[in-house]
Amino acid sequence: MPVRLVVEAQDRLGEGPCWNAAEDRLYWFDIQGRRLHWLDHDGTCSEQALPFRASAAAARARGGLLMATDAGLATYDPASKAVDLVRPMTFPPGFRTNDGKTDQRGRFWWSTMDDNGGRQPGSVHVTGPDLETVETLGGIHIANATAFSPDGGTLYLADSKQQTLFAYDTADLTRRRIFARTQGAAEPDGAATDREGGLWNAEWGGGRLVRYRPDGTLDRLIHLPVEQPTACAFGGPDLATLYITSAWQGLTDVARTRQPLAGALFAFEPGIPGLHIPLFAG
Repeated sequence: MPVRLVVEAQDRLGEGPCWNAAEDRLYWFDIQGRRLHWLDHDGTCSEQALPFRASAAAARARGGLLMATDAGLATYDPASKAVDLVRPMTFPPGFRTNDGKTDQRGRFWWSTMDDNGGRQPGSVHVTGPDLETVETLGGIHIANATAFSPDGGTLYLADSKQQTLFAYDTADLTRRRIFARTQGAAEPDGAATDREGGLWNAEWGGGRLVRYRPDGTLDRLIHLPVEQPTACAFGGPDLATLYITSAWQGLTDVARTRQPLAGALFAFEPGIPGLHIPLFAG
């Protein structure tokens, strides 16, 4: 499964890949660079500066994106390229948003984290179609890997600082079990689910993408030319392509010299299509 370079984006902290099928377009962010990127079906890559740090997005039923930002929730209109803050929010000093994904009911789940390495715990929020937002889970230092099983009964969520992936019962979030743990310097980062229920997870510090079976056993290892992959998302025709974002933040000058593609967007075809992610209902 050869991994190929798609865009040499040079993102300081590339994150939040989001496929918008209506536009046939992949979006992603450079959080610290305050940039929104998009890749069109013809291979053209474009970008736009943002007025705040955005980290995760949901494709909207009415078009465009809903974005989690350090100023609150914002929308992006691809026609006008307008960015509007639709639900301003205030987070604790030093906090920002991080990961996010929509569930089968069209609600947007997104997280906040202490940008100082997750020293203080963050939380997970759920936003409904009317933009009403509820803090649903707390005490998670760096919430990542937000994804759902094909039947919607399981929420996957990692605490990167604990190097642990958890599986929650969506009918009762107090029912939580350890799904998998990473080893060495690797931390579980962003994730995506395929149609067979496999969970693909980017391992920050591990330089690889892994696939877990629904029972949590390790199925595949995909090695990458960068140490810090950050997230993954299925896109393209029939969701056959898995896109992977990465980052150079925190690398030494020597490490960056050894990893000239750190911060780039990569892709490969795993042979299993991705799970369709519902549109945000609002």
